[in-house]
Amino acid sequence: MAAQRGLGRLFDIGLGFAPVDLNTAGATGKRFNLSVATGITFVFAVAVAGGGTDDNVITFKQHTAYTSGTTNDLAAATVTTSSGITAYWVKSETALDNDESWVEVTQADGATVTLSGATYAARQVLLAVYIGADQLGDGYTHVSADFADPGSGGSRLGVCLGIVHDLAKQSKPVNLPNLLRPGTANA
Repeated sequence: MAAQRGLGRLFDIGLGFAPVDLNTAGATGKRFNLSVATGITFVFAVAVAGGGTDDNVITFKQHTAYTSGTTNDLAAATVTTSSGITAYWVKSETALDNDESWVEVTQADGATVTLSGATYAARQVLLAVYIGADQLGDGYTHVSADFADPGSGGSRLGVCLGIVHDLAKQSKPVNLPNLLRPGTANA
């Protein structure tokens, strides 16, 4: 039997939103429960084709429940430290081929990340955004990321994965709790 590696020991992976043409209606992100980990890194892969230069806006939200409950933008949290996004990481090139370096982008504390259409037109982009469980307001347990419809210029294909890390309980991947409602059977 192969030794357990990172999946289940260090991290779990879930779907933020499936591959979609973001120009059709954007994408509403799936929720991730952070009570089972110390944080999540949302990883977006976006390809802009056809001359689209509209900005790409991603809003990070916090939720008190897995389906309904209260929803607020991440920066609306009431905590003693920064509660929104102050930095994120980008790789970008006309055709990503794994020779790119990560570039840190800093911003004022906020719930949104904006990828400038002028900067990233006709490019492939990897975007990584970290949210710590300690950034959530009191009573908030879940996070999600919504990608707004960027407009009509060209086509914008995208996908989002959530890498939940520093797991509270290490398990074989088959025994990991689900990322929406830990402690309940997978539906």
